[in-house]
Amino acid sequence: MRFLFPLTSVLCAFASSGFAAEFDRPIPQAQSATAEFWYALACVMLIASMGLVQWLVTRR
Repeated sequence: MRFLFPLTSVLCAFASSGFAAEFDRPIPQAQSATAEFWYALACVMLIASMGLVQWLVTRR
């Protein structure tokens, strides 16, 4: 317990804003045609799988 205070003060010194680098916000990039294709395919497959599950559940 006696080592807790010195350790905490050292960690607070390292975490001070004086040592922090400036944060640059990321700029969002435009979505490519390939990414749009795979997203559309995933949406269609999700809807198809939900339909298949519904069909399997109603048959039971």
